Amino acid sequence: MACGGTFELETKSAELKELEDKAGSPDFWQDPAAAQKALQRRTRIGEEIEEGKKLLSRLEEAQVIRELAREGEPVDQDLRRCVELLEKEIAEAETSLMLSGENDSASAILNIHPGAGGTESQDWAEMLYRMYLRWAERKGYRVRTLEYQEGEEAGIKSATLLVEGKNAYGFLKSETGVHRLVRISPFDAAARRHTSFASVYVSPDIEDLIEIKIEDKDLRVDTYRSSGAGGQHVNVTDSAVRITHHPSGLVVSCQNERSQHRNREVAMKILKSRLYDMAQREREEKRAVLEGTKKDIAWGSQIRSYVLQPYRLIKDHRTNIEIGNVDRVLDGDLDDLIRGFLLKRRDDQSPTALTEPR
Repeated sequence: MACGGTFELETKSAELKELEDKAGSPDFWQDPAAAQKALQRRTRIGEEIEEGKKLLSRLEEAQVIRELAREGEPVDQDLRRCVELLEKEIAEAETSLMLSGENDSASAILNIHPGAGGTESQDWAEMLYRMYLRWAERKGYRVRTLEYQEGEEAGIKSATLLVEGKNAYGFLKSETGVHRLVRISPFDAAARRHTSFASVYVSPDIEDLIEIKIEDKDLRVDTYRSSGAGGQHVNVTDSAVRITHHPSGLVVSCQNERSQHRNREVAMKILKSRLYDMAQREREEKRAVLEGTKKDIAWGSQIRSYVLQPYRLIKDHRTNIEIGNVDRVLDGDLDDLIRGFLLKRRDDQSPTALTEPR
């Protein structure tokens, strides 16, 4: 294992040197888009090398402790601890390696909307909002609330978060789709069971160098008074901005910046991100049709059920992963669900999966 890992590190180091030599050439920036991709690749390989060195160091430590155990030294607890850490670090490294998409390393823009059902769905949307805030906190990401509209009685009408940090989009893209909640309603005097829906859409916070052409004539820009938790200007001026893009039907908004001008800038950034992501996914769907690998479950369909009554269970319908500890997930522990999605996507995209009859 160590020999294989050492060989892999040597191969990565050679590729890193080749990329660094290219970056130092005089004509490197003649093609800015290609140069940017090369720099991103260089950064990623450098991080993989550091991760590989850390894993090899942990493996060598475990091997030393194992030899001490064979010699009769009382190191069972130390060996167990080292192996547990190694298994955890290997799982994390494997997950990171699965984030190989063009924009997986980017920050993420996450939008939450309640489905039909009024207060019930709006409360469920706010539960999801809290879940993602807690997940981001667990991962050490910075979160900015770009838009937050409170519901009339409870919950939210919509919310948009910018989750800033490496691989935020790669992880959170697994959350795009419809989320279903089944519970005894706290808003029903008869204590009946209700089913609520909320949609989540995640797009990458794309770099400025990616050009998305948007015509002014295709836009409708509305301003309104902000509501809900925000800065000191909330409910004071009509600084919130809502932009409707007529060709796509997309509607985006921002209210939590300090001026109408800044809110418009951020709303346009969200719109460009959504349009770019839509184009990327359309290309993926067309390629999947040509390859005969289009899945029955589309991005916009129901992806996960959270059942609180009559039993407690969370089930991801794409991977069939089931988790009985509902509270743990709602408190932001999404790692098993995200990892399961990434593993399934990797398996579906493997050469074997592409050639197997369906």
